[in-house]
Amino acid sequence: MRVTVCGASGLLGNALMREWAGDEVTGLRSKDADIRDARQVAKAVLDSRPDWIVLAAAYTDVDGCEKHPALAFDINVQGAVNVADAAKRSGVRLLFLSSDYVFDGSNGSPYETTDPRKPLNVYGRTKAEAEERLLEIIPNCCIVRTSWLFGRGGKCFPDTILDLARTRTEIDVVNDQRGSPTYNTDLARAIIGLCRDGATGIVHVTNAGHCTWYDFAKTIIDDEGLKTSVRPTTGENFARPAARPKYSVLSPRSLHQHHITMPSWQDALGRYLSQRKSQALPLAR
Repeated sequence: MRVTVCGASGLLGNALMREWAGDEVTGLRSKDADIRDARQVAKAVLDSRPDWIVLAAAYTDVDGCEKHPALAFDINVQGAVNVADAAKRSGVRLLFLSSDYVFDGSNGSPYETTDPRKPLNVYGRTKAEAEERLLEIIPNCCIVRTSWLFGRGGKCFPDTILDLARTRTEIDVVNDQRGSPTYNTDLARAIIGLCRDGATGIVHVTNAGHCTWYDFAKTIIDDEGLKTSVRPTTGENFARPAARPKYSVLSPRSLHQHHITMPSWQDALGRYLSQRKSQALPLAR
């Protein structure tokens, strides 16, 4: 199987390029093919001749999207449409990375793939619109929604917490937003499995379990044996341009239909922190 990964230099793209073995994989960065340019995308698809395209390229800075909505829609919607158009012309299967932020957080139980999209912010709206457009262009495409991504290869929450713990004795972390932290390595492995299984439709892929950002931060600090105190606070105390859903836990039912299960987020975090130590990355002490 030949696979082309769009967004190969991002947090997920890095993991896909590391984890994908046994197939012919081409990684495209923005300098190789800017997805906003339909001609560049078409040429890249013709050159790589993939069976599958995994579209992980996106503008993922949630607050940045709120400040620059035109850019967000240009990349996250029109860019995705350009890739889908090229895939359709070449008869290529498409897997698109989406987000828990297509939901408004009003649910009290995990979101199913059939729940209506009700995004709160620009980033969520771009992902929701991209989903709808891609399903119109390629009805049998696969849309993978995930959440709270962390891991090696880019900026992520555990690194931020450990950096703060290096210089602070106390850290305030939001305790009224709940979701599922997801390790990029585990997400990449699930995506590989979905492509090999010929998956179609919307699939929710996160590590098992859920927590608040406060719970996540406290577990990071405790696992590292640090003395920094983590204090719970509310989202209202952090003035940020983009609203966040209070609850964005995704149901694993759609993933289990492909006989794929994900480890718990606690297990995933432990593996990431161990990897971080083994690579001699700086940790707060």
